[in-house]
Amino acid sequence: MPSQADRELQQYALKCMNFRFRSAARAVTLFYDRILAPSGVRSTQFSILIVLQGFGPQSVQDLAHWLEMDRTTLSKNLKPLMARNLVEQHAGSDRRKRMLGLTEEGKNTLDRALPLWKQAQQTVEENLGEAAQTMRQRLKKISRIRPIDE
Repeated sequence: MPSQADRELQQYALKCMNFRFRSAARAVTLFYDRILAPSGVRSTQFSILIVLQGFGPQSVQDLAHWLEMDRTTLSKNLKPLMARNLVEQHAGSDRRKRMLGLTEEGKNTLDRALPLWKQAQQTVEENLGEAAQTMRQRLKKISRIRPIDE
């Protein structure tokens, strides 16, 4: 029989928001990745492609900001896209600034992925029902949580 301290720890584990968010994020990512698989891109890669197409060429710093991602993680996610010639890097108006944009193959890949993404998005929204819009707003608010010392 668990001790009182163990039962208390079990309750902490069951109520841990971090655990619940990470579990939900893994499930949603896996769902989108499986739906997007025929297009040859993962959900993290799709996000990069759609931002670059929708908002035009971006610096690494600006793209990281759009995606709410640190530059190191973004660089790691960009490598396979650049290796597959889906994303290219070129000089910006300020030669010191490197800009990222989609290649023709990147645009074609996005065209193949977009209907699949729409299917995944519709399924998630249907499962959430009327709570979908509220969920988006709350997730946006949660994504802005920062440590006190920042």
